[in-house]
Amino acid sequence: MKTQKINKLTKSILVGILATSVILIFTSCEKKVKFLNSSVVPAAKGTVTVNQDKNKNYVVKVKIVDLAEVERLQPEKQTYVVWMETESGNTENLGQLKSSASFFSKQKTASLETVSSYKPVRIFVTAEQDINVQTPDRKVYLTTDTF
Repeated sequence: MKTQKINKLTKSILVGILATSVILIFTSCEKKVKFLNSSVVPAAKGTVTVNQDKNKNYVVKVKIVDLAEVERLQPEKQTYVVWMETESGNTENLGQLKSSASFFSKQKTASLETVSSYKPVRIFVTAEQDINVQTPDRKVYLTTDTF
């Protein structure tokens, strides 16, 4: 009877270790990084999440709250663009932030989800006159540290 209790205990411990290992593997593949505080848009707060998908591409999700409306900027701009600095030192245009506001809240949110074959090392946001720009404006509104 003691042997059966020991076997059940050993089995329970092994199942617990296996479950913990699986959780760690899946969560360790995801990086979640906060944007640094900005003197240009001090109320804005946000995060960037980067995962690698089954095709070895990088899924980049950007979420920002309380970002000033782009029309209120001086000088006025047309859109916010998210940029990625890659491991090789290139800068890639990831796309336009999509803005929205909740019906029940005055809080403004902006988000972008995209996929890239390049590994990001830093994400930043600029305000631009056109979504199709090839180089970012010098004025950076939000940025992450390198990761």
